[in-house]
Amino acid sequence: MRDLTSDTITEAVISTMRDTGDPRLAEILRSLVRHLHAFVREAEPTEEEWAAGVDFLTRTGQTCTPTRQEFILLSDVLGVTMLVDALGNRRSAAATQNSVLGPYFREDRPRHSDAADISGGLPGTPLFFEGRVVDRDAAPVAGAGVDVWHSDADGHYDMELPGRPGPAMRALFRTDDTGGFAFRSIRPASYPIPGDGPVGDLMNATSRSLMRPAHVHLLIDAPGFQRVTTMLFPADDPYLDTDPVFGVKQSLVESYDPYEAGTGPCRGLTDEPYTLLRRTFVLEPRLVD
Repeated sequence: MRDLTSDTITEAVISTMRDTGDPRLAEILRSLVRHLHAFVREAEPTEEEWAAGVDFLTRTGQTCTPTRQEFILLSDVLGVTMLVDALGNRRSAAATQNSVLGPYFREDRPRHSDAADISGGLPGTPLFFEGRVVDRDAAPVAGAGVDVWHSDADGHYDMELPGRPGPAMRALFRTDDTGGFAFRSIRPASYPIPGDGPVGDLMNATSRSLMRPAHVHLLIDAPGFQRVTTMLFPADDPYLDTDPVFGVKQSLVESYDPYEAGTGPCRGLTDEPYTLLRRTFVLEPRLVD
């Protein structure tokens, strides 16, 4: 492999991987090299520009901590996370669509009984959620695990609140025999993705908004069905069309219905103005290998 040129170096690099033991790894590496070399041929970066790109990736790695993953954030804002999700979760139009998991899911969440208040006593407009999980034939899916998590009224998750003694605005529920589950919390708010690192520099350089629309996260898992990781966005949120992580799908935009105190279906459960959110989730059968 001497005297390589811009025309011959790509296949030369690929040839060095011919003894890769894992066929899938070999396929991915071949594709990576071909596409990366094609990018360089198209963009023709100068040595200074390439060094700046390497520095950006270096700073991205250096920004990562046990509680912050800047590389995942970079994947998010470049649309790669949603592209991987879309390719891996192709579903019928009737099924509930996936969206990104995000960085705030936690395994150490409490399990709550139906209709529990999961707000942790945090201030905000009361949110009453009534959900139902069914299959493609509208039959109830009993015993499904439903993880819920969301931000507070200022756009912060529980792990971001200094001095917070335990989980809030997150819980694991089980659907009943009708496929139903319910809980009380507070209405979430829009919030910015972290803008103090390399990804923030990229967003600023491209004049993009950091603001995510408000949403409630749900992860639904039931035996025999494909797992659903999704979000529900309020229809009146001003950031629906500029979500920096591209997670909004029209099928996941819902009416967060407001009610005055003493009115509506939940009037006996609160003496404050409140929001009611109702949603039926449709699961696809699990694919058999």
